[in-house]
Amino acid sequence: MRAQPSILHLDLDAFFAAVEQRDKPSLRGKPVVVGGLGGRGVVSTASYEARPFGVHSAMPMHEARRLCPQAAFLAGRFGAYRVASRQVMRILRQLSPLVEPLSLDEAYVDLAAGGTRDFSVAGLTALAQQVRAQVRQDTDLTASVGVGSSKFMAKLASEQAKPDGVVVIEPGSEADRIATLPVRVIPGVGPSTAERLQRLGLVTVADLRGALPGELRRELGPAVATQLTRLAIAEDDRPVSADREVKSISVEDTFAVDHSDLAALEPMVARDAAAVGARLRRSGQFARTITLKLKLADFSSHTRSRTLIGAVDSDETIAQVALELLGAQAHLVRQGVRLLGVGVSGFTAAAQEALFEIAAVRLDESRVETLPTVARHRVDDYRPGDDVVHSTWGPGWVWGSGLGRVTVRFETAATGPGPVRTFRLDDPALRPAPVVVADDEVEAGPGWLDE
Repeated sequence: MRAQPSILHLDLDAFFAAVEQRDKPSLRGKPVVVGGLGGRGVVSTASYEARPFGVHSAMPMHEARRLCPQAAFLAGRFGAYRVASRQVMRILRQLSPLVEPLSLDEAYVDLAAGGTRDFSVAGLTALAQQVRAQVRQDTDLTASVGVGSSKFMAKLASEQAKPDGVVVIEPGSEADRIATLPVRVIPGVGPSTAERLQRLGLVTVADLRGALPGELRRELGPAVATQLTRLAIAEDDRPVSADREVKSISVEDTFAVDHSDLAALEPMVARDAAAVGARLRRSGQFARTITLKLKLADFSSHTRSRTLIGAVDSDETIAQVALELLGAQAHLVRQGVRLLGVGVSGFTAAAQEALFEIAAVRLDESRVETLPTVARHRVDDYRPGDDVVHSTWGPGWVWGSGLGRVTVRFETAATGPGPVRTFRLDDPALRPAPVVVADDEVEAGPGWLDE
């Protein structure tokens, strides 16, 4: 534990939805939901206007539509989110060289590594307000900022500051501050662990402090029990690390309809392998482990991995191994696949010779090129929220599409609410706007290789 509150945590408020409201004037002040729009999609972010209706992240999208049918349901524009995220991270790096991004919309900052400053509550509050003002000026987004003597306290403070506020937790008050809070507030306590603790009658952090050590060890294991016991009294010495290692790179497809045909999945595997290979090469690394993930119609997940003697970065190698892993799970495919994923891990800085010949497998490139799009890309190429450009009307965004037509609202962040027009899907004057891609970034997968 630090003697002074010198760790800052910044969290952008309702980030994805806020970016959409910023760039789409007609949506400002209205409920906006961003996420997967298919029958199996889930909510990624809900604007604060949508939350009073019960809409929240990780909720099935069909349930969100039932609760708040008047909301704008958008597919999401990750290029725009990355641009805003990079702007915010640049602001934070002006405070300290030790900035640890956790995701596109949140990060820790070690203020003690940023030179001499006023660590009083008043001084830190003023600093946090300056950071929020700079974020607002540069991105037109709001952020909640917390400052504390540890990562635990800083993140707790930013949660209590939401939305668009600042909280600084005074040193010495940490244990009292968390005593009455539910055990879920402790880092690492997810739904499963919380349920097990509740079975023991441990509902609040204070309850956890009073638990018998032997009881916790029997229920959770010695390592987890020891960690929770320390965190329950606000002891957290985790450092802020500027170099968070990317442990895996992966691509996943969620299908609108279950696939039970092995031959239909093979070109999808090849395409995803190519996407993973491209990201791997951008990172300047090589991978030794290749993993295939299947989620079946009954929601059960199955992963199979192969670790090579050599480390590789070629699309062909990743595809070959992934296809072999797929073939070994043909019996599962017949049950119906709702999600398919290809990933790599076990990174090294240099290539090593593989023990088998890549040329043994030849992919049918025509099948890959003509592969029908899946959940990440609508068949009609226009998803609600996507940016488009019309040769006459200029820039706008997709309001909706179907029955061979696409409806567009023509407005930008710099304009007021704009007019709505409908066009044929094949109208040559209408085209998707260029997508912003961060060439210097490596997209880590959702973490399933590390489970």
